[in-house]
Amino acid sequence: MNPRRDDHDSLLIVALTGASGISYGLRLLKYTNVIRRKYDLIYVVYTENATRVASVEEKIDLRNYLLSCEVDKVYSENDLDAPIASSSRLISSDMVIIPASLNTIAKIANGIQDNLVTRAACNILRLRRKLIIVPRETPLSTIDLRNLLKLSIAGAIILPASPALYPRPRTIDDIVDFIVGKVLDVLNIDHNIYLRWGTSSTDV
Repeated sequence: MNPRRDDHDSLLIVALTGASGISYGLRLLKYTNVIRRKYDLIYVVYTENATRVASVEEKIDLRNYLLSCEVDKVYSENDLDAPIASSSRLISSDMVIIPASLNTIAKIANGIQDNLVTRAACNILRLRRKLIIVPRETPLSTIDLRNLLKLSIAGAIILPASPALYPRPRTIDDIVDFIVGKVLDVLNIDHNIYLRWGTSSTDV
């Protein structure tokens, strides 16, 4: 892990919650070299439910896996004394919740800050920084849609895990990379992870 610490460095917080589709978040963390084109620091926060999903879907111990990634800090949802629990430490920070569970979405939409993920997300919204929400659940109830609308009105960017088929994906990684690439697009990070509309495989 990278030991760098600087409150003035730009920071990306990646939060993993207990929705199915943990591969989206893990895949994003495979591209830390791309993320560092814009951000000096990368912090990861995970929930207990995310550890259960990771065990079932990926057969990994999530915390140990995250500690092996090229990130600067790893926090559990219970680390409420972490620096990112305070908005004063997030003035140059953005956040991605990937995947975002409907429970986490509901809490943030209604201002509930009972763990480090929801606390940091609310801080990001308060500072008008970029918050990207990647829900994967389907179908969505009226309540879910209203919560997503509330977050959009509050300034969050809703980026559903709805991969396109025009690139003719051949593997699950191709499908996951499309969403990860969209996240990087919203963060204004240049990349060639997925095939863009109107291009061929020889163009990327």
